[in-house]
This record gives sequence, C-alpha cells and structure tokens, in this order.
Amino acid sequence: MVRRSKKKRSSREDYPMHEQLKIEEGVFEPKMMPRLGKLFNKKIISGLEFITARGKEADVYIAGGGANVDEKYVILKIFRLETSSFQKRTNYVSGDPRFGKIKKSPFAVVNEWCKKEYGNLMVAEAAGVHAPRPYAFSGNILALELIGEGGKPSSRMRDVKLKRPDGVLDAIIEDVKRLYSHELVHSDLSEYNILIKEESKEEVPYMIDFGQAILLEHPEAMNYLKRDIHNLLAYFARTYGIKKSEEETFAYVTDQESMKKS
Repeated sequence: MVRRSKKKRSSREDYPMHEQLKIEEGVFEPKMMPRLGKLFNKKIISGLEFITARGKEADVYIAGGGANVDEKYVILKIFRLETSSFQKRTNYVSGDPRFGKIKKSPFAVVNEWCKKEYGNLMVAEAAGVHAPRPYAFSGNILALELIGEGGKPSSRMRDVKLKRPDGVLDAIIEDVKRLYSHELVHSDLSEYNILIKEESKEEVPYMIDFGQAILLEHPEAMNYLKRDIHNLLAYFARTYGIKKSEEETFAYVTDQESMKKS
C-alpha cells in the first residue's frame, strides 16, 4: 500500500502506481512495471511524484521515499530502453573487469549500464566523494539520493553563478583525487555533470552521472582522467578567469609529487 501523508494530495497522486505511470507517459513499457514494483516492494519508493528531466538516455523522476530510505524524496533515473547511444559506449563497460561479456541486445546493454552506474556510485560513496547515494537498481531503473531541497534538485554548475568559484574548483579537484585513490575515474566530468548545493551558506559541488566512470585498470583510464581535468579547468578559466596548470593538477590527483619526494 502506498504511504500517504496527512496533507491533501492532488488527484493524480491518489492513483495506484501503475495508474501514475500511465498518467506520466501515456503508454509505458510493459517491462517497467515489475521493475518499479521491486523498488516499491523493497520499500525504496512509496510512489511517483513527477518527472523532473528528460534526456536522450534517461528520464529522471522524483519519487516518494520508502520506509527503508531515510529521505522524503528519492531520484529515479530510468534509462531509455530504445536508445541507441548506449551501443556506442560499450567500450566503457567492455574494458571494465567487473563485467563479463555484454550481450548485443539493447536491453542487456542498458541494464548493464544501470548496474555499472550503481556500482560506481558505491565506490564514490566509499571514497567520501560528494555524489548521490545509491539506494538500489532494478533492470534499467536506478534509485538514488536527491541532491537538493524540498523535492527540488539542485542546479547544474553550468546554470549557477558561483560566489566562490576558486573554492568550488578546489573542492571538485579534491573529489577527483578521492575517486582516483579508490581507483575510479569519472570519465565524463564537466559543468553539466556537477550540481551545486547550498549547505550552511557554502556552495558544495556534487558529481553526478557516473555511468561512464571506469576503473584505473581500464586501458583508457589515464586519457579519460586527463580529459576530465582539461574540461574542468577549461570551464573555470573560460567562465571565471581562474587558471590552473593541467599538468600540475594531474600530478596532484595522481599523487605524483609525493612519489617524487619519496
């Protein structure tokens, strides 16, 4: 049974979950119902609230938090089963020793991608990186922490005029370093994949979209790390006039300076 609050809800929210899905999408993939049902039965979610973003690869919903989640709201990232873009990204999975041979089926690729993002977020959490906490995944649906306030997600860094950009940049570099220390590279870091949340009047950057993140064992790990650093520093130089050396930042992240001293 869907958990109800004491507040009067709109008529849409009075429908059972399967009716909510029909209202949101018109016609929903039949495979979605049992996958959502698993998250509901595990008490990860208590019901759908509304859709907050549509993308080429995934739609993002706000859901009510279930009894096993100590949050009022949860993000549901639902990867599109029909998209072909994941087929072009199989190198991010095939080079990862955590995954075996990937089937050519589009459904299998999308499911593995969802599983991969969940696993990468688990590593990020263990590393102490500012990133959404992963709760569970079911097929092509990922349930994770909502970064924001009152059910409203925080804005992307691209859409925020930072008050202390130098401090935000330093914080992001520290998180890149923490990821590296746990043998993970984000591989798609940019102003589009960082949220800015106000915490105690401080601007705190949170990395999101970990689907492309790879282990250091991946043959392209160092190249992707250099690309992440380049994109990050280029944005701050272009937007705020802050200039940092890519070579020195790479050496700091990979701890090459301390290795030289030792």
